[in-house]
Amino acid sequence: MTRPRVSIVLPTRNGAATLPALLDALARQRVDFPFEIIAVDSASIDGTADLLRGRVDRLIGISRDSFNHGLTRNLAVAQAQGELIVLLVQDALPASELWLAALTAPLIADQGLAGAFARQIPRPDASAITCYALARWGGSSVAARTLAIADTGELESLDPVARFERCAFDNVCSCIRRSIWLEHPFRETAIAEDIEWAKEVLLAGHRLAYVPAAEVIHSHERPARYEFARTYLLHRRLYELFRLRTIPTLPLLARAIAASLVIHRRCERKESGIMFGSWRATALAFAWPLGQYLGALSAVRGWKPFRSRIV
Repeated sequence: MTRPRVSIVLPTRNGAATLPALLDALARQRVDFPFEIIAVDSASIDGTADLLRGRVDRLIGISRDSFNHGLTRNLAVAQAQGELIVLLVQDALPASELWLAALTAPLIADQGLAGAFARQIPRPDASAITCYALARWGGSSVAARTLAIADTGELESLDPVARFERCAFDNVCSCIRRSIWLEHPFRETAIAEDIEWAKEVLLAGHRLAYVPAAEVIHSHERPARYEFARTYLLHRRLYELFRLRTIPTLPLLARAIAASLVIHRRCERKESGIMFGSWRATALAFAWPLGQYLGALSAVRGWKPFRSRIV
């Protein structure tokens, strides 16, 4: 058999609702190189493993409790044969048949690139609040960019927000060079393995690219409880990595919640004419700012992070 040039790594957990469309989209990709698909399933109970058998080249089973954002991806990459590794999530859908070609093209053309990540666009049925939140993430921009850092001194000279933006990377849909991964594997972490990896490889002198021509459809309508837990964990980690505190004080927290309530209600009125915010819109207006405030504060104070099984 021809050795694959690209390996697609796909962590899964109860993904039966989205995997058929994703696997069909992968089968339709128009590329001039062979690729393989490696799935790592975390003890799904909805038939996910049965869906994957026969449609992926390698299926690895792990227990739910052993899943880790960094180490589970390492497990799959270690078994990959491709020189380029595409990291994808089970509910991200390639927007075209040229997605894989567009994502890998910069790394094929430029051996100096360590990785690239794709643009995310919301699902057609995404709420106005979800679309607003996604539009604020750099991974939704239409402008291509290359990320580089001269040295630690340059990074430290930036303010915390700029440090984070310089290291932005997203394994919702990314491509990394396996030879770089061998030197810089993902770290064991509860969240943000992609951003931590980007910071490490950039400080090692490598470059990364954002490729908006490679689009995936990806958005969520998650409950406020989930969004709080995820935001808390993320902002705790962002403080540890960049000393970033987006909401450092209680007065700023109150202002952020008030502003979010206005924005969310405006989104809802634009979408459906609702005059007063729904329960979810109101809850999210509290969940996102509160997660930012408490996540960073827990890192500042050295509090033990809470463990969440839902993130």
